[in-house]
Amino acid sequence: MSSDRETLKVYGDMADDYAALTSGADKDPALDTFISALPKSAHVLDLGCGPGNAAAKMAQAGLTVDATDAAEAMVNLAGRHPGVKAWVATFDDLTGTNLYDGIWANFSLLHAPRGTMPRHLGTLRELLRPGGMFHIGMKTGTGEKRDPLGRLYTYYTAEELTGLLQDAGFTPFSSRTGQDKGLDGVMAAWVTITAHG
Repeated sequence: MSSDRETLKVYGDMADDYAALTSGADKDPALDTFISALPKSAHVLDLGCGPGNAAAKMAQAGLTVDATDAAEAMVNLAGRHPGVKAWVATFDDLTGTNLYDGIWANFSLLHAPRGTMPRHLGTLRELLRPGGMFHIGMKTGTGEKRDPLGRLYTYYTAEELTGLLQDAGFTPFSSRTGQDKGLDGVMAAWVTITAHG
């Protein structure tokens, strides 16, 4: 996750509120699709795992789950789920080659500054095994701004995000769009894209 101090402070101070807001994350149909597309023994990374609801469902399905978040309070919550190995890490802390069969980056990279996104996607492509599954969720729009709580957001159009994924070596093959109310109480449009490595 991003190392932006103000963003991390919000997640640290409001960890329980965020956990309540995202308590239904394990019912996301995109998560079901992600899990079912992977081998039963797959090794996966939940990038920016938050309180770990998605990671917990992956572990329950028999996957080996690594979960990272830059907010210590979130890692503490995620680590309570059976089968989830969670630790504090920013996007810049991740290194390795061909480590994961799948990477779940659901509404985490939206906190990264625009200029760092190509580098982060390149790192994630390196971490993913050839042919592996990559899921990304982002709020849609343009520019960068802080929300009413002070969190830094970078917005992309679906076309822009698809291009960035292709430039990093991913092959996008499906997407979904929608709208949801966030921790700040504001409705926001989003896109999720699934790609092969």
